[in-house]
Amino acid sequence: MSAKVFVDTNVLVYCWDASVPEKQARATAWMAALWERRTGRLSYQVLQEFYVTVTAKLKPGLDINAARRDVRDLLAWKPLPVDSRVLEGAWLLQDRYGVSWWDALIMAAAQAAGCRYLLSEDFQAGMKVSDLMMINPFRTSPADLQ
Repeated sequence: MSAKVFVDTNVLVYCWDASVPEKQARATAWMAALWERRTGRLSYQVLQEFYVTVTAKLKPGLDINAARRDVRDLLAWKPLPVDSRVLEGAWLLQDRYGVSWWDALIMAAAQAAGCRYLLSEDFQAGMKVSDLMMINPFRTSPADLQ
């Protein structure tokens, strides 16, 4: 798999959520593959959501310093900011597909990053938005992607 894969917040969170061991194992396998192949992408929105979720919502939560270390490590993926291109793209996606604003921002950031896949359990698996395909990481393995 050499195509770029945009990672949604839920995949990052499941890496730390021991309450669902099957999802934790799958999320961890995906992240390892994306690090190894250097094909993972994300946005600052994803990093912000991840930090809040693992430090304030996940029970038991992740230590603040560990969460900050993870966020700093993921800066190597050169996260996309919400700029005018992402904002305009999100409006188009929200209007066309009727998705929530936050989901539209994720999809627009993935498109702006030139990703072929968006890895998330929040979208309909197999759905295509232009050249971007939604992949459920808990139904598909990294080896399944070309």
